[in-house]
Amino acid sequence: MKKLFLLAILFTFAVKTHAQDTSPKEQETDEIIDGLLEKNQNIDALLKSISKLQFLYLSMNYNNKTYFSGRDIGVNQYNLTPKISYMHSSGIYASLSGIYYGEFDPNWDLTTASIGFGKDFGKQKKLRYNGSYSRYFYNNSLDNAYNNVINAGLAFRNKKRNFSSQLSLSYLFGNQDGLQIASTNYLLINLIKTAKAQLSLKPQLSIVAGNQTIELARNYFFNGHPITVYTTNSTFDLINTQINFPLDFNYKSFDFELGYNFNFPNAIQGETALKNTSYFNFSVAYLINL
Repeated sequence: MKKLFLLAILFTFAVKTHAQDTSPKEQETDEIIDGLLEKNQNIDALLKSISKLQFLYLSMNYNNKTYFSGRDIGVNQYNLTPKISYMHSSGIYASLSGIYYGEFDPNWDLTTASIGFGKDFGKQKKLRYNGSYSRYFYNNSLDNAYNNVINAGLAFRNKKRNFSSQLSLSYLFGNQDGLQIASTNYLLINLIKTAKAQLSLKPQLSIVAGNQTIELARNYFFNGHPITVYTTNSTFDLINTQINFPLDFNYKSFDFELGYNFNFPNAIQGETALKNTSYFNFSVAYLINL
């Protein structure tokens, strides 16, 4: 079980679909440019400089409860996730983030540094590929299985950009290695939209599957003495399904999100029936045009 929880923590930062956290919406660079094109009056001047647009995106996310891959480990605590992201219109992006838990000791558990590249392609630019590498820096005394993750993703968006579906593959490695596959689908419903502000609902469905190494114990007697033999078994299974209902409000360079999230964890080998979990999240973010 400990390996499962560690993998869940890492996966939170490895892919945008995240098994537990619903972080503030991190707009892809091209989406940010689209928004600027809609709001900016001097479109011709903006188009001339579009090749060198770059941004900083500062965000803070709060979850009122903490679950790992949707699983309740019996500790009632909140968590905070601060993050700073750099994005360039060429497709290059980088980020530095951390996670703070209300009850763990130490509270600041993990820092993550990431770098990646993403680009639209296809005749109508409906497809997008991305790849990234992340490095994990722990602040705990646990036997952390993974220190690195390489992530590759392929996404589709419709012409109106109000629906998106993404498939991500993550390879985690360090003291051990693991593989995860995630599917994320969202629908954007605009409730209010003006020149400076936008209120929207963005329901999202995320499905995470991965391979886990399970340690099994087998007991038997030899010459009247009890003997325990430990073996390991690798299995690939569905880990968690999550449904998010975030309400997003964007005003100029500020982003606010209030969401409610449902987890439907799947019991893998060695686990008993798991309870479904849910939590609230709130985030605030600010976009800086460099």
